[in-house]
Parts: sequence; C-alpha cells; structure tokens
Amino acid sequence: MSIIFDKHPPDRNYERSILYGLLTLTLSLSGCMVGPDYQAPKGTSSVQISSIIYPGVRFEQTDLSHWWDIFNDPQLSSLIRLGEQNNFDIKMALARVKEARASLGIESSGLYPEIDADGAVTWAKESENVNPLATSEETKYAFSADASWEIDLFGRIRRSIEAATAEYQASWEDHNDVLISIRAEIAVNYFSMRTLQAQLETTKKNITSQQDMLHLTEVRYKNGIATYLDVAQATRELASTEAELPLLRIALQKNITALSVLTGQPSDILRQEFSTVRPIPVPPAELTVGIPAERIRQRPDVKLAERKIAAQTARIGVATADLYPSFSLVGSLGLASLDAGNFFNSASTVYGIGPSLHWNIFNMDRIRQNIAVQDARTEQALYSYELTMLNAIKEVEDSLSGFHEQRLRLEALNHSVQASKETVSMSIKLYKDGLTPFQDVLDAQRSLLNSESNQDAARGDAAVQLVSLYKALAGGWTTQPERHSELPQ
Repeated sequence: MSIIFDKHPPDRNYERSILYGLLTLTLSLSGCMVGPDYQAPKGTSSVQISSIIYPGVRFEQTDLSHWWDIFNDPQLSSLIRLGEQNNFDIKMALARVKEARASLGIESSGLYPEIDADGAVTWAKESENVNPLATSEETKYAFSADASWEIDLFGRIRRSIEAATAEYQASWEDHNDVLISIRAEIAVNYFSMRTLQAQLETTKKNITSQQDMLHLTEVRYKNGIATYLDVAQATRELASTEAELPLLRIALQKNITALSVLTGQPSDILRQEFSTVRPIPVPPAELTVGIPAERIRQRPDVKLAERKIAAQTARIGVATADLYPSFSLVGSLGLASLDAGNFFNSASTVYGIGPSLHWNIFNMDRIRQNIAVQDARTEQALYSYELTMLNAIKEVEDSLSGFHEQRLRLEALNHSVQASKETVSMSIKLYKDGLTPFQDVLDAQRSLLNSESNQDAARGDAAVQLVSLYKALAGGWTTQPERHSELPQ
C-alpha cells in the first residue's frame, strides 16, 4: 500500500504534516530491533583441562606464533613460508573472506535509499481510424529519477547486517584455522619424510652388515667349517631386508609429492632439495606450551563456531521482523515535454512523493514457522560450539599424553638399540668361535634392524605429536585485528 502526493495536492500543509510525522516516527523507532540480542555462550568462560603434570612441559604464557622455530630446521621454516604463499586451501579460505566482506557490503547497502534513473525519447502517432484528428506524429521527451528508502523500524536490515558481520568475522576464523592446519600438515609430512630417510639409511646399513655375514658364511662353508644351511639362511635374511627398501622409497615419494601439493613447489625441486639426508629434528628437553585453557579459547575453530551462533541469532531477528509491517518512502522527480526546446523549463517538471506500507498479513503462519526454523538452527549452532569445545579439549589432552608417552618410548628404544648392538657383536664373535649356531646371529641382526627402525619412527612420532600439540593449542596463529576499518559503517 502506498500514498503518493502528486504535483498539485489539495493542501500542501496537510501533506507536509504527514511527511514530518513519518520522519518523526522513523527517528523515534530507529533504535527498535525485534528478535533476541546475542549473548556469548557460557562455555567461553570456563575450560577444564586435565590436571596431569607432564615432565619437561611447562604451562606458562609464551608466543606460539612460530612454534616450528624450536626445531631449529631452516628447511622446515622455508617449507612453511612456501605453504603460506602458495597453498591453494589458504587462497580459497582468503577468497571466502572476500566473499563474506562483499556480502556484508550488500546487506549494509539496505540502510540507504535506492535511486534509479530513466530517460526516453519516443515518437508516436495515433491511428486516424481511431482518432480522425491524429494527423501528425508526436515526439515525447522524458527523464525521471525514482527513489525508494525502506525505513528500518523493526531492525530487519540491521539484524541482517549483524548476521553478515558475524559471518565475515567467522570467515576470518576459518582462514586462520586453515592456516594452522596447513602449517601443521607441512611439518608432519616433513618429519615423516625425514623419518623415512632415516629408516632407509638404517636398512641400507643393515644390508651392508648382512652382506658381510653372507660373505663370512660362504667362506666358512668353503673351508668346511659351516654347513650350506648357514649360507642359505644368510641369503634369505639379506633378500628379506632388501625387500623393505622399495616400500620405504614408495612412502618417501608420497611424502615428497604431498609436500609439493602443500607448498606449490614442483616435486623435482623438493626431491633435489631433500637429497641430502639430515637427522630427524628433535625438540628441546624443556618446553613451554602456553596455558591450555587460554589457548583453547583462542582456537580459530572455537571462535568460528561462536561467530556462527551470533550470525544465526541475528537471523532470528530478521525472521521476526517479517511479522511487522515495513515502511518505505518513495518518490520520483523528472521532466517530460513534447518539445525539446522547453524540456528544461519548470513547466516540464513532474514529481511525486509519499509513504509506502507492506505487510504480509496473510502469511503469518509461514513467518512463524520460519522463526521456528531459525530458532532450531541457532540451537544446532550452540550444540556445534559445545562439541567443538569438547573436541578441542580432547585434542589438547591427547596430544599432551601422546607427546609424553612417545618420549618415554623413545628413551626405551634407545636402550633397546644399544643392547641389540651388543647382542649382535657378541653373537658374531661366538659364531666365529663355534660356540653358538648361526641362527642366533640372524635373530640378533633382525632384532637390531627392528629396534633401529622403531627408534627412527619414535623420533619422528615424537616430533609429530609435538606438532599436534601446537596445532591443538592454536599455535602458528596470531590474533587477527577486528578490521573495523574494513567493515562498512
């Protein structure tokens, strides 16, 4: 429904009084917004972490934005920088931020009038059979500017802006979460690659040792000191160990190609760069990992889930506003003339202005059902937030326990390797002296290979567990500014 005052109203004072009344009503109700105001969930203030104390791990304030520096590995730092620059998951996350920012701009534009302009020149002639006096063509010149301004009396537009603002902030948290994940994934693949390289070197070293033993058995067999069974057993053990090399090289190749995808670097370049075998990076004995409860609250996935609640809460207000009428001020101003010469004269002026009312009176049930839908979605967002918090706590506790247990395992394996080396040395000496069967030598060598391979894996797993801990504690991320300067005002 709309009321338009034409160029010649019967009473200009009456017209002005209505317009002034509408403006006064608009200003007085401009602060009214239907729907619930957002309140942060209670879970943001209380995070309970296991009170278990882990030796060598201090829970104190510290900067984890560059946690990979503790490994003192330039190649790892270089890979992470390449990932930040070239990774397509990060680029897509940043594109989603741009999309959310543009969507916020679209919603914010609803606070301002919409203005359209039209112009036309038409040539027309009526049918002489309809109007015998229509003997000549008629030229009409017209131009008009039409404006419409929705008065946000009940906050529908402002609630939409509120939801879009929360979605924009959530998109930044999504970007931060992707950034943390990519950095951690690069580190995990790098440590896995170094672990596989170490296992390859260990296997090759054991192959050399087994080749020496095969040569020894062959010499002893030729001299009649040993049976051919010793030669066959040594040959079998050597072939079995050599069969491990292709599997390790396959896994190594997969790690290099995974790093290629993560960093955007050709695999040939990475393969050449990592051709020199280096030790698995070992973290220091004493670590400071921050205060878990505070770090969890700063996790981007937790903040993203919280922003989703805020956005969905605002959408309840958007839906609720449909229960009420919407008011707009509409108007037009233009020129119209049959003669181009007097087109710009005051007599050519046409205009109209007045209020417009729209109210979905007969759709109330549908609107209420939509409000119920938005309520349910808000409830789901709240549950999703609480689940995200629980998973965050779980990840921190699992990573702390895993890192501690991997350290203990590595310490035990170090003793195992040392004992296995002594066993191999003693069994070979006894075999040469004829005091023990060759099977004891094979068992000792096999045990040493397994112990050294497990030792290499444990070193890599300890580093990977520490990466998981830093990821769980939102390491590799710094607090993003609120970016108010980028938000439409």
